[in-house]
Amino acid sequence: MAETTTPAASAPSESAPSSTAESAAPASSSAPSGPGPYVIVEASGQQFWLQPDRYIDIDRLHAEVDSTVTLETVLLVKDGKGTTLGAPYVEGATVELQVLAHRRGPKILVYKMRPKKKTRRKNGHRQELTRVLVKSIQVAGKPIA
Repeated sequence: MAETTTPAASAPSESAPSSTAESAAPASSSAPSGPGPYVIVEASGQQFWLQPDRYIDIDRLHAEVDSTVTLETVLLVKDGKGTTLGAPYVEGATVELQVLAHRRGPKILVYKMRPKKKTRRKNGHRQELTRVLVKSIQVAGKPIA
């Protein structure tokens, strides 16, 4: 029984991680505490989290490759000053997207079968997508990033 109490009394091993946590604290304070500025926009019936200089695939847009598309349906803006929540949209907020390419998503197989009836149907689907790059996010004409 005395052997089982000695591992529980290992106080020096518990204090060692706290000293490493203290040394890691200054390093984490110099690092950014969040993902940086971002917006949540509504496009093609879905909501997307967008950050500057990142690309995302959304449903097919009727735009040429290398053209610029502007979204004005901004639901939320998070920048260094704080968070702005729209009701339903943030006034004066726009997001400029550059169309990089038109693509197709992965193939999804749909298989329907009625047991004991000898009816089977196999169908495939690939979603038409547009890859866009977030060029700038602006609120009241001023870029936030």
